[in-house]
Amino acid sequence: MHLVKTMAYVGETPWHGLGNQLAPKQSLEAWARAAGMDWSIEEAEVRFVAPGNRDLGSIHAFPEQKVLYRSDTKAPLSVVSARYQVVQPQEILEFYRDLTEVGGFQLETAGVLKDGKKLWALARTGQSIALKGKDQVNGYLLLATACDGTLATTAQFTSVRVVCNNTLQIALSDSGGAIKVPHRLQFDATAVKRQLGIAISSWDGFMARMKALADRKVSDSVAESFFRRVLTYPATGPNMPVPNSNDSAIKAVQALYAGRGMGATLPSASGTAWGLLNSVTEFVDHQRRARSDDHRRDAAWFGAGAALKQRAWDETMKLIA
Repeated sequence: MHLVKTMAYVGETPWHGLGNQLAPKQSLEAWARAAGMDWSIEEAEVRFVAPGNRDLGSIHAFPEQKVLYRSDTKAPLSVVSARYQVVQPQEILEFYRDLTEVGGFQLETAGVLKDGKKLWALARTGQSIALKGKDQVNGYLLLATACDGTLATTAQFTSVRVVCNNTLQIALSDSGGAIKVPHRLQFDATAVKRQLGIAISSWDGFMARMKALADRKVSDSVAESFFRRVLTYPATGPNMPVPNSNDSAIKAVQALYAGRGMGATLPSASGTAWGLLNSVTEFVDHQRRARSDDHRRDAAWFGAGAALKQRAWDETMKLIA
């Protein structure tokens, strides 16, 4: 089953071969049509039927909650609190207007997950580095929101390693590299951009760390203990009194690191801390068990997979401290 309802992309086909291909430098209106984002989120009060005499019920309102639904199909999206602030599909794309028209950004993918419950757009920033001359990593800015309570509106810098299409959130600042606007607050695109700094500085810091990771050689014993630390889960209750290591995941990641991973034999990755990190990101993005490619991508960007990549990043930072 595909979680991705509709998607548009520029360039190479994205992760699961779905989507409508667009020529570069299309208008945001063209993106909205191709990405299936040319509709709006409508709202209505919640009503219920209370049974009455002779099966004739009476209709009552529940003012503390409201129903969100699609303007085009009238399909329901969620029931939320009356104070919930909606972020429209067009606001996700509109966020990029000045960045693409003036700032040199290029939209690469945008789309709708779970019938419209989650929306995202991803733009290349134009920032790039080639580690040891061959291993290219490009900078991106991801903006996503959900209207089912699963995700605050989130803007975050992301890197994509070209050789394997692995993604890694650029987490440097106190905010963890992401700006999150909860749905109890109005989404203010200008304020979010100001907070992000849409700046070169976070990429410069990230680049310095990537270079340091590519230069940091690691022994087999260091690699073994790194994978155990990243893939051992803390005890969570009486049934699991001791930490639990995920042995099958450790074996899979070790095999990727040892040469099976895409780009694992490049000078930047072979026997280095950068190789350790990318074996985990490749596992999360492409191999981790999931109901479908879409569920895996959703987790890799927003869920348990993103948390696992963050843990790997934190552990590699200790190796170059």
